[in-house]
Amino acid sequence: MTELLQKVRVIDPVSEIDELFDVLIADGYIQEVASHITDISPDTPIRDCRGLVIGPGLVDLYSHSGEPGFEERETLLSLLQSATAGGFTRVSILPDTSPAIDNPALLAQLQQKRYGKMRKKEKINSAPPATPASPAPPASPLPLLHLWGAITLDVAGKQMTELADLASAGVVGFSDGKPLENLALVRRVLEYVQPLGKPIAFWPSDRQLTANGVMREGPDALRFGLPPIPVSAETTALAAMLELVATIGTPVHIMRVSTSRSVELIASAKAAGLPITASTTWMHLLLDTKAVKSYNTSLHLDPPLGNPSDVAALRAGVRAGVIDAIAIDHTPYSYEEKVQAFAEAPPGAIGLELALPLLWQYLVETEEFTALELWRALSSSPAECLGQKVSAILPHQPAELTLFDPQQTWKVERKSLYTLSQNTPWLGQQLKGHVVQTWC
Repeated sequence: MTELLQKVRVIDPVSEIDELFDVLIADGYIQEVASHITDISPDTPIRDCRGLVIGPGLVDLYSHSGEPGFEERETLLSLLQSATAGGFTRVSILPDTSPAIDNPALLAQLQQKRYGKMRKKEKINSAPPATPASPAPPASPLPLLHLWGAITLDVAGKQMTELADLASAGVVGFSDGKPLENLALVRRVLEYVQPLGKPIAFWPSDRQLTANGVMREGPDALRFGLPPIPVSAETTALAAMLELVATIGTPVHIMRVSTSRSVELIASAKAAGLPITASTTWMHLLLDTKAVKSYNTSLHLDPPLGNPSDVAALRAGVRAGVIDAIAIDHTPYSYEEKVQAFAEAPPGAIGLELALPLLWQYLVETEEFTALELWRALSSSPAECLGQKVSAILPHQPAELTLFDPQQTWKVERKSLYTLSQNTPWLGQQLKGHVVQTWC
């Protein structure tokens, strides 16, 4: 199929371009990018894209699937439909499913489900029929699915998985998605994965220091009467991890950075030449501890929302490249699981359909970020953290693209979301910015 997009704003962090162009797409490839394209066949559909933005498809570093084990929260299909609606063309799932993704057999089963049965559905563009509580299936193709392989086998986290077997089976990298506090095991893992050539991601968090805390330590935690989590719960674990990386030399990705002190430690480590990358989550860039005043359980996150100084440091860190990427960390929970007291509800929130509109609205439209800075942190940079690349928006390159309307308004409600869960503090609110289409 051939289509001409006229006067679309091309945001390409790979080529460092932010300009108006015509873009001709045909048979899954970009055919031409020019100020004015006229040499097309008479039957080529033409779309007026004035006011719209096109960029490389978004890449999510890590999110959670309910399937297998908790399909009432999210299935693979609903997750991928949600990702498509949010502009993502690649999604990476953490292995903390039930059972965990800790063996090649389960990995193959999930891959077959995605690229077997779901591929057939894509060809005829028929996901499960829409119900009054859910929107119609998106017309855009489903994104690529990547699976993280578990580092440890048991709940206690004391035994390594067969990392080499998982690498051969095609995991995108290794992560438990939970803190690993056995530093002797972490050291062995770093030594073992070095020749495998796969990314490895750790979440620095000292659970003894975290204890029963649910909110970042500071004046707001005292004011709201919630058990605090000190900054040191993250930074002491991060400092220990950086020491191991300095000793062993294995490249490591640092997940879920949430404090200003962590940004300082990562900046120093990068300046010293340590092979690390880092990410924060989209909600940690938008909200701080003051938001918890509502006691909305979708604001119970782990790590918790930071103090205002943490948010400022994280934003500056992303702009400077100290924090390489913005992850979504989409964490679906059922209504019943979240309708509890704040401290008792499981931590996490959905985000695949909400991140781009809200980040654009509060960071780009306010001119705190440039459009290139935001798009880079959501596309080419997370891909690089996974050892991948995204293509520039140039002729003869694959059309892995996201078309976005920054001005379109919509309401966040059950019937407008593809995810099966609705644990978000923006539920019921009107947002500005909506994805029009993806090419994958």
